[in-house]
Amino acid sequence: MSDKMMRFACLTKKGTAEVRERPLPEIGDFDVLLEMKACNICTTDYQQWLGLREHQGYPMVGGHEAAGIVARTGAKVRDFKPGDLVATGYAGCGFCDACRRGEVDQCAEMKQDSEDGYKWGHFGFSNLCVKKINGLYKIKSGIRPSEAAFLEPLATVIHGAKKLRLQPFETVAVIGAGTMGLINAQVARAFGAKALVSEMMEKKLKTAEAMGFETVDCRKEDPVKAVMDMTEGKGADAVIVAVGSTLANKQALEMLKEKDGRILLFAAGYPAPEMDVDSNQIHYRRTEIIGTFGADNADFIQAAKALSTGMADVSMLVEKKTFTLDEIQEAYREASKPGMYRVSVLLDQ
Repeated sequence: MSDKMMRFACLTKKGTAEVRERPLPEIGDFDVLLEMKACNICTTDYQQWLGLREHQGYPMVGGHEAAGIVARTGAKVRDFKPGDLVATGYAGCGFCDACRRGEVDQCAEMKQDSEDGYKWGHFGFSNLCVKKINGLYKIKSGIRPSEAAFLEPLATVIHGAKKLRLQPFETVAVIGAGTMGLINAQVARAFGAKALVSEMMEKKLKTAEAMGFETVDCRKEDPVKAVMDMTEGKGADAVIVAVGSTLANKQALEMLKEKDGRILLFAAGYPAPEMDVDSNQIHYRRTEIIGTFGADNADFIQAAKALSTGMADVSMLVEKKTFTLDEIQEAYREASKPGMYRVSVLLDQ
C-alpha cells in the first residue's frame, strides 16, 4: 500500500453514512487511478440506508453508478490515458468460464468485499479510487459525470431488453416511471417499440410526458383498462415491471395480450413482492415470465455508446440538488424521499 490516502463514504448501520480514510492501493499493471467526479445513489444503496437490505452487511461501500477521470495508468495499460472520462461497470477475474463468455456479472471469482473488510467494495463514493480496466468504459468527453454514471443501470436495461426480445412496432407497457422505468421506456423506444408508461406520482408522470411517452395516470384510471383501450383491446405485446410490487405484478399479467405475451420482471422489492400465477393460464396463453439482473460486457459497451452519442438521454433523471462527499448523510436522506430520481454526489467539490 502507498502512503497516499483516499477518502470514501460507507454505510455503517441503518440510517448512518460516514466518511472514512484508508490507504490508497498500489496501481497494478492493468489498473488506473481515477479522480472520481460523481456517484449516484441507486436503489440498492438507499434501501440499505433505510434498513431494507440488511443482508448486504456492514460496513458497506456501495456506489456502483460512478464516473471519474483517469489520473494515472498502470504499466501495461494501453487503451486508457490520463484525462479520459470513464464510468464503472463490473470487473470480473477475466479467466473463469463466465468471464471468457463475456458474462462478467456471473464471474465465479468476483470479489464482493475488499481486503480490509468493506462489503460490496465498489468505493464509488470516494475522491480517489484504483480500478481494474476490465471494469471501466470510456464515455465521450463533455458528458456530465452525473449522467456518465448511468452506465451500469443503462447496461442492465439493455440486458433485459435483449432477454425480452423486443421487436420494432411492438407495444410495451412499462409499469413505473421512476429512474429505471424511464430508462426501460427509452431503450424500448430505441429498439423500435412503442412504450406506454403507467405511474401514480405527478412528478414522474410529467417527466415521462416530457420525454415523449404516452402515460397512464393510475390515480385517475385503471391502468389495465387504459392499456387495453390504448391497444384497441389487444393488450401489450410485452410488459416491463419496473416497480417491485405485488400489485404491479398482477397488473402485468392482466394487461398482456392474449397469446404469446412476455413479462419482464425488472425490479426487486423489499419486502419481496408476490405473483399469484395460474399456471394453466400461462400454459394456454403461452405467456413468458422473464427475470433479469445484471449486464454483460456487450451490454456495457452498448450503454457507453448510447450515453456518448446521446441516444440515451438521462438528463431528466438526475435531481437538480447535488451533494458533496462530506454531505453523504444528507444525500442519502434526500435520495430516500419518495418520488426522487437519482441524487448525485459530486466528488471533486
